[in-house]
Amino acid sequence: MYLEEARNKLNRIAGIKFSDIFSEEQMEMIIKNKGKTGQLLELTLGLNLSSSNMDFADGELKSNKCDSNGKPLETVFIKQISSMIDDLIQQKEFKETELYSKISNILYVPVCKVGNPNNWMFLPSIHIDLNEPKYASLYSIWENDYYSICKQLVEHIENGRDGYIHTSNGRHIQVRSKDSKNNGKYHPIYSNTYGRYISNKNYAFYFKKEFVYDIQNLN
Repeated sequence: MYLEEARNKLNRIAGIKFSDIFSEEQMEMIIKNKGKTGQLLELTLGLNLSSSNMDFADGELKSNKCDSNGKPLETVFIKQISSMIDDLIQQKEFKETELYSKISNILYVPVCKVGNPNNWMFLPSIHIDLNEPKYASLYSIWENDYYSICKQLVEHIENGRDGYIHTSNGRHIQVRSKDSKNNGKYHPIYSNTYGRYISNKNYAFYFKKEFVYDIQNLN
Protein backbone atom coordinates (compact mmCIF):
# COMPACT_ATOMS: atom_id res chain seq x y z
CA MET A 1 0.00 0.00 0.00
CA TYR A 2 1.20 3.52 -0.84
CA LEU A 3 1.23 6.46 1.56
CA GLU A 4 -1.41 8.50 -0.23
CA GLU A 5 -3.72 5.48 -0.48
CA ALA A 6 -3.42 4.92 3.27
CA ARG A 7 -3.83 8.63 4.04
CA ASN A 8 -7.02 8.86 1.99
CA LYS A 9 -8.46 5.75 3.63
CA LEU A 10 -7.62 6.92 7.14
CA ASN A 11 -8.87 10.45 6.56
CA ARG A 12 -12.25 9.17 5.39
CA ILE A 13 -12.82 7.78 8.89
CA ALA A 14 -11.03 10.54 10.83
CA GLY A 15 -13.13 11.82 13.71
CA ILE A 16 -15.36 8.73 13.80
CA LYS A 17 -15.46 6.83 17.09
CA PHE A 18 -13.86 3.39 17.07
CA SER A 19 -17.15 1.88 18.25
CA ASP A 20 -18.68 3.04 14.94
CA ILE A 21 -15.82 1.57 12.89
CA PHE A 22 -14.93 -1.71 14.53
CA SER A 23 -17.12 -4.65 15.50
CA GLU A 24 -17.74 -5.60 19.14
CA GLU A 25 -15.30 -8.48 18.74
CA GLN A 26 -12.64 -6.18 17.30
CA MET A 27 -13.19 -3.65 20.10
CA GLU A 28 -12.73 -6.39 22.69
CA MET A 29 -9.42 -7.29 21.07
CA ILE A 30 -8.35 -3.63 20.93
CA ILE A 31 -9.13 -3.13 24.62
CA LYS A 32 -7.40 -6.38 25.58
CA ASN A 33 -4.24 -5.33 23.73
CA LYS A 34 -4.38 -1.75 25.06
CA GLY A 35 -4.93 -0.22 21.64
CA LYS A 36 -1.60 -1.09 20.07
CA THR A 37 -1.20 1.11 17.01
CA GLY A 38 0.01 -1.70 14.76
CA GLN A 39 -3.15 -3.66 15.44
CA LEU A 40 -5.37 -0.61 14.88
CA LEU A 41 -3.78 0.03 11.50
CA GLU A 42 -3.93 -3.63 10.58
CA LEU A 43 -7.66 -3.64 11.25
CA THR A 44 -8.24 -0.34 9.48
CA LEU A 45 -6.04 -0.66 6.42
CA GLY A 46 -6.02 -4.41 5.95
CA LEU A 47 -2.24 -4.51 6.25
CA ASN A 48 -0.19 -7.34 7.67
CA LEU A 49 1.78 -5.66 10.42
CA SER A 50 2.68 -8.78 12.33
CA SER A 51 6.37 -7.94 12.00
CA SER A 52 8.05 -4.80 13.29
CA ASN A 53 8.19 -3.39 9.75
CA MET A 54 5.33 -0.93 9.34
CA ASP A 55 6.63 0.73 6.17
CA PHE A 56 4.49 1.50 3.16
CA ALA A 57 5.70 0.84 -0.37
CA ASP A 58 6.99 4.39 -0.78
CA GLY A 59 7.79 5.58 2.73
CA GLU A 60 7.37 5.30 6.47
CA LEU A 61 4.48 5.45 8.90
CA LYS A 62 4.76 7.40 12.15
CA SER A 63 1.84 7.34 14.56
CA ASN A 64 1.34 9.07 17.87
CA LYS A 65 -1.02 9.19 20.81
CA CYS A 66 -2.82 12.53 21.10
CA ASP A 67 -5.85 14.22 22.64
CA SER A 68 -9.05 15.08 20.79
CA ASN A 69 -7.53 18.34 19.51
CA GLY A 70 -4.46 16.62 18.08
CA LYS A 71 -2.18 17.76 20.92
CA PRO A 72 0.60 15.14 21.16
CA LEU A 73 0.76 13.17 24.39
CA GLU A 74 3.99 11.37 23.53
CA THR A 75 7.11 11.77 21.43
CA VAL A 76 7.41 9.83 18.15
CA PHE A 77 9.94 7.01 17.80
CA ILE A 78 12.01 7.11 14.60
CA LYS A 79 14.79 4.48 14.81
CA GLN A 80 17.56 3.04 16.94
CA ILE A 81 20.99 4.60 16.40
CA SER A 82 23.30 1.65 17.09
CA SER A 83 23.60 0.69 13.40
CA MET A 84 24.65 4.21 12.39
CA ILE A 85 26.61 5.43 15.40
CA ASP A 86 29.86 5.91 13.46
CA ASP A 87 28.00 7.77 10.71
CA LEU A 88 26.80 10.17 13.39
CA ILE A 89 30.22 10.54 14.94
CA GLN A 90 31.76 11.23 11.53
CA GLN A 91 28.87 13.50 10.50
CA LYS A 92 27.97 11.61 7.35
CA GLU A 93 26.02 13.75 4.89
CA PHE A 94 22.43 14.00 6.11
CA LYS A 95 20.82 12.89 2.84
CA GLU A 96 22.93 9.72 2.80
CA THR A 97 21.98 8.54 6.29
CA GLU A 98 19.56 5.90 7.51
CA LEU A 99 17.82 8.68 9.41
CA TYR A 100 17.02 10.60 6.23
CA SER A 101 15.63 7.47 4.57
CA LYS A 102 13.32 7.05 7.56
CA ILE A 103 11.93 10.59 7.59
CA SER A 104 12.10 11.87 4.01
CA ASN A 105 8.62 10.57 3.14
CA ILE A 106 6.34 9.85 6.09
CA LEU A 107 2.69 9.53 6.96
CA TYR A 108 1.99 10.98 10.40
CA VAL A 109 -1.10 9.36 11.93
CA PRO A 110 -2.43 10.90 15.17
CA VAL A 111 -4.60 8.56 17.24
CA CYS A 112 -6.82 10.05 19.94
CA LYS A 113 -6.71 7.63 22.87
CA VAL A 114 -8.40 9.66 25.58
CA GLY A 115 -11.04 8.09 27.82
CA ASN A 116 -13.14 5.07 26.91
CA PRO A 117 -11.61 3.08 24.00
CA ASN A 118 -15.01 3.09 22.30
CA ASN A 119 -14.57 6.85 21.91
CA TRP A 120 -11.02 6.71 20.56
CA MET A 121 -10.56 7.88 16.98
CA PHE A 122 -8.09 8.59 14.22
CA LEU A 123 -7.50 12.27 13.49
CA PRO A 124 -6.57 13.57 10.01
CA SER A 125 -3.25 12.14 8.83
CA ILE A 126 -0.48 14.27 7.35
CA HIS A 127 1.75 13.19 4.45
CA ILE A 128 5.20 14.81 4.65
CA ASP A 129 7.42 14.55 1.57
CA LEU A 130 10.68 16.45 1.99
CA ASN A 131 10.99 16.71 -1.80
CA GLU A 132 7.97 19.03 -1.88
CA PRO A 133 8.71 22.79 -1.68
CA LYS A 134 6.01 23.06 0.99
CA TYR A 135 8.26 21.19 3.40
CA ALA A 136 11.56 22.94 2.63
CA SER A 137 11.48 24.53 6.08
CA LEU A 138 11.17 21.09 7.70
CA TYR A 139 14.11 19.80 5.71
CA SER A 140 16.21 22.70 6.97
CA ILE A 141 15.18 22.11 10.59
CA TRP A 142 15.85 18.37 10.43
CA GLU A 143 19.19 18.78 8.68
CA ASN A 144 20.30 21.32 11.31
CA ASP A 145 19.04 19.04 14.08
CA TYR A 146 21.01 16.12 12.65
CA TYR A 147 24.34 17.94 12.56
CA SER A 148 23.75 19.52 15.96
CA ILE A 149 23.04 16.11 17.50
CA CYS A 150 26.14 14.64 15.84
CA LYS A 151 28.28 17.34 17.47
CA GLN A 152 26.59 16.89 20.84
CA LEU A 153 27.25 13.14 20.81
CA VAL A 154 30.94 13.68 20.03
CA GLU A 155 31.14 16.27 22.81
CA HIS A 156 29.68 13.77 25.28
CA ILE A 157 32.11 11.05 24.20
CA GLU A 158 35.24 13.18 24.18
CA ASN A 159 34.62 15.59 27.03
CA GLY A 160 31.90 14.06 29.19
CA ARG A 161 32.65 12.73 32.66
CA ASP A 162 31.88 9.11 31.76
CA GLY A 163 32.79 9.14 28.05
CA TYR A 164 29.30 7.96 27.13
CA ILE A 165 26.66 9.55 24.91
CA HIS A 166 23.64 11.15 26.56
CA THR A 167 20.35 12.76 25.54
CA SER A 168 20.98 15.22 22.70
CA ASN A 169 18.38 17.64 21.37
CA GLY A 170 17.56 19.59 18.26
CA ARG A 171 14.44 21.61 17.58
CA HIS A 172 12.36 18.67 16.32
CA ILE A 173 14.63 15.64 16.72
CA GLN A 174 16.32 14.20 19.77
CA VAL A 175 18.45 11.20 20.68
CA ARG A 176 17.73 9.53 24.00
CA SER A 177 18.01 6.10 25.58
CA LYS A 178 15.65 3.35 24.44
CA ASP A 179 16.43 -0.18 25.54
CA SER A 180 15.13 -3.20 27.39
CA LYS A 181 17.10 -5.84 29.20
CA ASN A 182 17.87 -9.21 27.65
CA ASN A 183 18.92 -11.78 30.24
CA GLY A 184 19.29 -8.93 32.70
CA LYS A 185 21.55 -6.86 30.45
CA TYR A 186 21.10 -3.78 28.27
CA HIS A 187 22.61 -3.37 24.79
CA PRO A 188 25.56 -0.95 24.87
CA ILE A 189 26.66 0.72 21.63
CA TYR A 190 30.15 0.02 20.29
CA SER A 191 31.93 2.59 18.12
CA ASN A 192 34.54 1.47 15.62
CA THR A 193 35.71 5.07 15.39
CA TYR A 194 36.69 5.14 19.06
CA GLY A 195 37.35 1.42 19.42
CA ARG A 196 35.22 1.15 22.56
CA TYR A 197 31.70 1.21 23.93
CA ILE A 198 30.29 4.72 23.99
CA SER A 199 27.08 3.95 25.92
CA ASN A 200 25.82 1.52 28.53
CA LYS A 201 22.52 0.96 26.69
CA ASN A 202 20.89 1.53 23.32
CA TYR A 203 19.70 4.94 22.12
CA ALA A 204 17.20 6.05 19.49
CA PHE A 205 16.05 9.02 17.43
CA TYR A 206 12.68 10.54 18.35
CA PHE A 207 10.56 13.37 17.04
CA LYS A 208 9.81 15.78 19.88
CA LYS A 209 6.31 17.18 20.42
CA GLU A 210 7.42 20.41 18.70
CA PHE A 211 7.55 18.42 15.46
CA VAL A 212 3.81 17.77 15.68
CA TYR A 213 2.94 21.39 16.45
CA ASP A 214 4.95 22.65 13.49
CA ILE A 215 3.61 20.19 10.90
CA GLN A 216 0.08 20.98 12.05
CA ASN A 217 0.76 24.66 11.36
CA LEU A 218 1.95 23.78 7.84
CA ASN A 219 -1.27 21.94 6.99
